[in-house]
Amino acid sequence: MKKRDLFFAAFAAAALIPGLSSCSSSDPNNQVTDENVVADDASALSLVNGVYSHWQPLSSSFSFIIELNSNKLISFEGEEGEPGPVNSRFEQLSSTWYQIKIFNHLFLGISQDNEAIATVTNSFKAGKVSQAGYNAAVGKAKFLRGLAYLKLVQLWGEVPVFTEEGGSTTERKSIDEVFNQIVSDFTAAEELLKNYDGDPRVPSKQAAQGLLARTYLVWGDNPLSQSEVAAIATSQTDPVFTKTDSRLEKAVEYADKVINSGLLKLDPDYNKLWGREYESNKRGTNEHLFTIAHDGDEYDAQGNHQTHCSWTFPFQNGENGTGYSQNHTEVADDNLYDDWKSEYPNDKRLAETYFTTVVNPETGKTHHYYSPIYTPINGKGVDQSYQDAENLEITHNSVDRIEIRYAEVLLTKAEALVQLGRNAEAAAPFNELRKRAGIETVAAPTFDQIKREWDYEFTYEQFSLLNSYRWKDLISSVQKVKNYKHFADNWKDNQTYTADQEAFFTKVHNHLKAKYNNVQGRHYRQPVPTGLSGESLGISQNPGY
Repeated sequence: MKKRDLFFAAFAAAALIPGLSSCSSSDPNNQVTDENVVADDASALSLVNGVYSHWQPLSSSFSFIIELNSNKLISFEGEEGEPGPVNSRFEQLSSTWYQIKIFNHLFLGISQDNEAIATVTNSFKAGKVSQAGYNAAVGKAKFLRGLAYLKLVQLWGEVPVFTEEGGSTTERKSIDEVFNQIVSDFTAAEELLKNYDGDPRVPSKQAAQGLLARTYLVWGDNPLSQSEVAAIATSQTDPVFTKTDSRLEKAVEYADKVINSGLLKLDPDYNKLWGREYESNKRGTNEHLFTIAHDGDEYDAQGNHQTHCSWTFPFQNGENGTGYSQNHTEVADDNLYDDWKSEYPNDKRLAETYFTTVVNPETGKTHHYYSPIYTPINGKGVDQSYQDAENLEITHNSVDRIEIRYAEVLLTKAEALVQLGRNAEAAAPFNELRKRAGIETVAAPTFDQIKREWDYEFTYEQFSLLNSYRWKDLISSVQKVKNYKHFADNWKDNQTYTADQEAFFTKVHNHLKAKYNNVQGRHYRQPVPTGLSGESLGISQNPGY
C-alpha cells in the first residue's frame, strides 16, 4: 500500500465490508471479487503480510516518542527544531513527524487488516480458502490489529475504532471501548493461531497470550480519561495511581498461560538477545516471542533504524575519533550508567545496555564514552551477535525489532501480583530475571523494586514512557534529571572540555533543563497529529495541545 492519507485508507476499508466488496461490471465473468483476489491459502496469508509495510517503518520511530519522552534519552538528530530534539525537549506538536508517522501508519495498518479480514472471510465462505488458511490469515490480521490499537490507546488515549464490520474513523471511543476491541482481537488471535514453534517472526497463540497479559496490566492500571488529562494539562503534578484488581488478575492468568505452555524460556546469556545471528531463534532458546522482521535497507527499504539512530557515528567521536558527529539519540547523562553501577555493579545486563568502552574492529583503537569525552552509548542498538560486530550494523540496519520477549511475560506477572498484594508469589517470576543477571534475589519484591527491574531489564526497549503513563509518575520520573551531572548551571566548572566536547555537553545540559521545565500533565497524551500530507484528520485534539 502506498502512503495515502488516513481517510482514503479508511474509506477503502469501509468499502470492503461484506456485501460491499465487489466491483460492478457489465461482464459478470470479469468482476474483481474477494474470491479471485484471494484464491487460495497462500494468497490469503500474502494479503495479511502486506500489513507489515506499516510496522517496519516504525521500529525506530517508537523510540523517538517512548524513550525521548523520558529521563533516559536525548536527541542529537539535527537542529533543535527537528522532530527528534522536539520530542526530547517535550515540545511536540500535531505537526511533529514521529507522531504523524506512527499515528497514521498504525491506522493504515488497521485499515489493511480490516480489508484482509473481510476479503479472506469471503473467500473462505466461497470455499477458496481452507480452515487452516483462514485461521492463519485472519488470526494474524487480528493479532496485528490488536497490537496497533494497543499502541494507539497507550499513546493517544481515546481513539476511533473501526473494523471490517464498520465504525467511524473520526469519532473517539472511550478507553474501555478501545480496550474491549483489543481484547477481542487478541482473544480471537489466541483461538485461531498455532502454538509457538520457535519462529518469533510468526504470530502465535502464546504471543497473543503474552500481549493479552500486557493489555490487562495496562488496562488494570486505569489509563487516564480525556477529562482527567484535561484537569492536569498545564500542571507539573502527577495524578494519583489507581488500579482495577479484576484486570490485574487477568494479566496473571494470561502470563501463566504462556509460562505453563513450557514453550518459552529465558536465554541464559542476556547479551545474546540482540543481533542478526540470533534472529528467528537461531540459538533455539525461545525468549523472543514476537519480532518485526528486518533484512536491511537494501531489502525491505526500511531497516530497523534503532541500530542506526543510536549508533550512527560511534568511531568519529572519542579520543581516537576523526570528528565529533553525534548519534541521533544519546544516553541522557552519565548518571544513568553510574547509578545502576552503584546499585548493582555485578549486574550482567549493565555492560550490554551501556557501552562505555568499545574497540573499533577496523582500526583496533579503543573509544571511551563517558564525560568529558561523551556519554555512554546505548548498547542495545548494536548487533551483538559476535565479537567486534559493533561497526557493521550502522548501514545494514538489519537487526529485527523485538516487540515482546519472555522476560516481559515474567515481569508482567510479577508486577500484577505485587499490585494485587501477593508479593511473595511474585518472587518466582521476578527472581528468574535476577538470577540470569547475577544479582541478589528477594523473598517478596516491592512495587519500587518491580519498577526498577523494568529499567534493568528493558532499558531502551520502548517501555519508558508507557510505564510512566501506567504508574502515573511521568512528571516526577522525568524531573529526576535535576540530579544529573550536566543539569546544573555550573556543569562546566567540574571538568575541562575541548570546544567540541563543550558544544556536545551544552546540548545535553539544554535538553535536561528543557525536560525538567517543559513536562506537564498534557504529556500523558501525545498530540493528535495531521495526516501524512499535513491534512486534518477530523479527530478532536488531546487536552493542552
